[in-house]
Amino acid sequence: MEFQSETLADEELASITGYQIPSKQIQWLTDNHWEFVLTGARRPIVGRVYARLKLSGVKPSAANVLTETWSLDLASVS
Repeated sequence: MEFQSETLADEELASITGYQIPSKQIQWLTDNHWEFVLTGARRPIVGRVYARLKLSGVKPSAANVLTETWSLDLASVS
């Protein structure tokens, strides 16, 4: 089972913004009113749940952010 990171991968961010260069990604994110944080290397980081809400046209807020439900599957443990 493969788990997704809580943040978008570099390739995903480039796909959304249309830019590979971090400074261009930052400008696009700012111009389009996306929330992000910067790493020490000045690369933008966007949360996966936030991005899903933005891309679906929902204005992200604390009230509408839901965590994905999961259950412990021990069927394959021997």
